[in-house]
Amino acid sequence: MRVGVVDYEAGNLRSVETALRAIDADFVVSDRPEPLLAADRLVFPGVGDAKAAMDVLERSGLAEAVRSFFETGKLILGICVGSQIVLDASEENDATCLGLVPGTARRFPGDMGLKVPHMGWNQVDNTGGHALFDGIAPGTSFYFVHSYYPDPDHAEHRLATSDYGITFAAGVQRENLMAVQFHPEKSGEAGLRLLGNFLAMSDE
Repeated sequence: MRVGVVDYEAGNLRSVETALRAIDADFVVSDRPEPLLAADRLVFPGVGDAKAAMDVLERSGLAEAVRSFFETGKLILGICVGSQIVLDASEENDATCLGLVPGTARRFPGDMGLKVPHMGWNQVDNTGGHALFDGIAPGTSFYFVHSYYPDPDHAEHRLATSDYGITFAAGVQRENLMAVQFHPEKSGEAGLRLLGNFLAMSDE
């Protein structure tokens, strides 16, 4: 099984590559649609600005490639900004996003008395017993760095939650797409377990 990793100038590729090597994954990193569409799984990472990321994705043809990959039914895992731009839109510079999950990425309120960005380890609760979290106890901590969070329109599209002044979606899901706001590639053994679960899941 080959994993395609989307390279769209949005950072954190090195740590994703390191994590995939640690679980002996066969993967290819590419900024071209063709190798990614030929893969069996897709990892869609990213850090930084949603609008800048979408500009690169649209200009390079990678946005359409990700949408096309979703339509094949093969599994996709978004990470960090990759969990935001799978939504319809982001409040970050009024970005129009991929539209794979109904919803909007929203900025943390500025009146919570908490630092934004939300940075560091925080507990995550899997809301629906999803296979992505097999063997990972509810309340396990994962590593976060973000000012915006995914806010899906429909409760069934919430994959996991966490708390930072408010309860927010720490992940979203729809059909063959899963995406997490935290960084599994920077979250030690629990993060590697989650990535391994992603590779072990069936497309059906």
